Order: sequence, then C-alpha cells, then structure tokens
Amino acid sequence: MKKAVKAVETVIANGFVTLFSVTCIFPIIWMIYSSLKTDQEFSLDILSLPKKLIFDNYARAIEEGNIGSYFMNSMFNTLITVAVVIVIAFVTGYCLSRFKFRGRTFVYYMFLSGMLIPIYALLIPIFVEFKSLGLLNKRYTLILPYIAFALPVAVFLVESSVASVPIEIEEAACIDGSSFLHTMFAIVMPMCRPVLSTSAILTFLNTWNEFPLALVLIRSNSLKTMPIGLTNFVGSYTVNYPLMLAALVVSTLPVVIMYLLFYNQIMKGMTAGAVKG
Repeated sequence: MKKAVKAVETVIANGFVTLFSVTCIFPIIWMIYSSLKTDQEFSLDILSLPKKLIFDNYARAIEEGNIGSYFMNSMFNTLITVAVVIVIAFVTGYCLSRFKFRGRTFVYYMFLSGMLIPIYALLIPIFVEFKSLGLLNKRYTLILPYIAFALPVAVFLVESSVASVPIEIEEAACIDGSSFLHTMFAIVMPMCRPVLSTSAILTFLNTWNEFPLALVLIRSNSLKTMPIGLTNFVGSYTVNYPLMLAALVVSTLPVVIMYLLFYNQIMKGMTAGAVKG
C-alpha cells in the first residue's frame, strides 16, 4: 500500500515538474516559430504553426531594423564589462578574503550595499553627472555604470569562494618559490573558476538585457544597444510582430549559447562556499 502511494506521489510530482517545464519552454518555441510567419498569418492566429517558413523575416530584421549594428554595440559593451568585472572582482574579493586591514569591513559592506540600490533610483543622478562631465553619448558611456552595478554581486561571490580555498595551498606555493601574483592568478584563480563563471554569466545577462541606462544615456542611433533597437519595430499604430520576434530570436541567441556553455560551472558556482568546514 505504501509503495502504491509513493508511486502515485512520484507520478504527480513528476507530472507537475514536467508541466512547469513545458510552460517555461513553450514561450521560446512559440517565439521561434512565430518569427517564421507572415504578418497576416500571425494576426489571424498567434498560436498556430506557420504554413510556410518565412526565413526572410530575419534578413529584413537585420537590414531594415539595423539589428546588426545594435547587436555589435551590445556585444562590445557586454564583453568589455564582463572582462573588467571578472578581473576587478577577483582581485578585490581575494584581498577582502585574505587580508585583514583597517576599513576592510567598511569596504565589504560598501559593496554589499551596492546590491540593495535599485538602478531606477540612480537614473537621474547618473544622467546629471554624466552630462556635467561630458560623458553622454560616447562609445564607453554605458560600460562605466555597467561595471559599477555588476561589481557588488561579483565581489560577494568571489570573496565567499576564495574564503573556502585552504590557505595552506598558498603557503605551500610560497615555500616552493611562487610569487604573490603567480599564486593569486595561477593557483587560486583556477580554483575559483566555477564562481567566476557564475559571475561572468550573471554580468553577461544583466548587461546584455539592460534597458533604462541605454535609453537615458545614449542618443546616437549608431551607439544604441539591442534592447533599444527592438523598439524600432513598434510603430505609432501598428507592430510588425514577426519581424520583432525574429529580432528577439537573434537577441536571445547569445544568452542561450552562454548558458549552455557554462551550465555546469554555473551550478557549481552557485553552491561554492555555501558549505564550509
């Protein structure tokens, strides 16, 4: 009797998880096949499968919507932001974890407080400051706030990960003649690869999808990013949904690729340092 009850509970639990997974995956599938419809076909039935695959929507989205330029701008901002954040976060997290100095607690909590400040509360101050410094509408304009907003989470994750690395490893390396920089970057850094991968993918996602700062700080069409470029498909009275969905597929592709490549590292990084002792 107990086995039958347990089997029923397992079936119900698996069915619920499967249903939940389908509801998560279906919007992506719907977006892909809807991007291959004509505008008229989409208007008649938004859920039906396309009768004929219209791959020309992607070419039109790239040419008419200037998606190629927006894609490269987003990629430029994202890659530089990720690289700088990983280096600064690792060095800062390592120093906070390994060294005891006056003001260490203040610095640590200063980074933690950065995780509590909503970006929308700082839009106007950032705009006023950038305008007074002449930093608006530049190639590097968005990179500066992106790095600032990504560092708190990255430093927090790295500091916890470095703290879980036994100090004896570094002492043994020092005895063997390893320099401080060699020990930090060649020995400790590879051991923090899971959490660094997690920080990289979180920074990538947040930077790639960021909208309000890009909307406020950038005016030149040649410097706009993908989230801003997607609004070009929305007219005053009509919206070309198939073209917009095609552009969304192009915009989503780098995120999906990054997640698939670093999936295992992300899972390890999320739990790194969670259990000590």
